[in-house]
Amino acid sequence: MSTNNFATQSSPSAIHWPDEFRPGRVPIHIRNELNVRASPDSVWQVLIDAQRWPSFYPQASEVDLGGATTLEQDLNFSWKTMGLRINCNVREFEPESRLAWDAKGVGTWAYHAWLITPTATGCHVLTEETQHGWLCRLGQLMMPGSLHIKWHQVWLEKLELEAQCLDAGKNGH
Repeated sequence: MSTNNFATQSSPSAIHWPDEFRPGRVPIHIRNELNVRASPDSVWQVLIDAQRWPSFYPQASEVDLGGATTLEQDLNFSWKTMGLRINCNVREFEPESRLAWDAKGVGTWAYHAWLITPTATGCHVLTEETQHGWLCRLGQLMMPGSLHIKWHQVWLEKLELEAQCLDAGKNGH
């Protein structure tokens, strides 16, 4: 299952999918994007500050960065999302551009990627996630993909608001 909420500005191939997570090879593919009116730097700073996610994203809780202060390349971290504890490893980390992690939880194996592309008014943020495993297949039967799509869109919209506040603080507003 895949969705486009806005006109695509990045090709789907822009995500560096590991073979086991390529769309078309997994039962769930979620895609959301937003033209964000905030700087790529501020979006990046909010995104890598995973301990802050629960303050603005309702589906995030109990973030544990294992002593790190923010996400970084090869960091193992865990958190709860949609009530499920997942263990993640940061697989891509290109400041202000690209972030991705794999995630494992009971009955679920996922890959979540973020791309940030500068625009004239801020940046374009694309987030995609693919999942497989028995729990995600069961969830797909009980709640067809729209719940994941909705919550990823909420995450993007709240990320924009947080990044705008950070920009305003940098500009002395």
